[in-house]
Amino acid sequence: MRLSHFYKLSFLVNIFFIFSASIAISGENIDQKVKKLTLELRCMTCQNQSIYDSEAEFSNDIKKIVKTKFEEGKSEKEIKQFLVQRYGEYILFRPILDFKNMLLWVFPFILLIFSLLLVMIKIKKK
Repeated sequence: MRLSHFYKLSFLVNIFFIFSASIAISGENIDQKVKKLTLELRCMTCQNQSIYDSEAEFSNDIKKIVKTKFEEGKSEKEIKQFLVQRYGEYILFRPILDFKNMLLWVFPFILLIFSLLLVMIKIKKK
């Protein structure tokens, strides 16, 4: 009889340790996700410093927001969209590649091709 109580107790203790270990692992994963994302975000009060590296009050608030959003189960993309809606695209170190700013990404290449064509036409004429 005592042996069965021992097994039940050891089973409960093992369940407790497994549960606490899984919580610790998920907490580490959230901290790693927060670090990764905040390294990609720009502090609005510092000059081109990441949120992760900055100790400004704004950065600390953003770190808390990002952590709570990850804890709510939001994805990195959803968190970025939330922050862009709230603070503008300037908060991202790497701007979003979409139709609105496609011209800004493509224009230098168009200008280069156009310039090369003009140079080739000038050389052929001579």
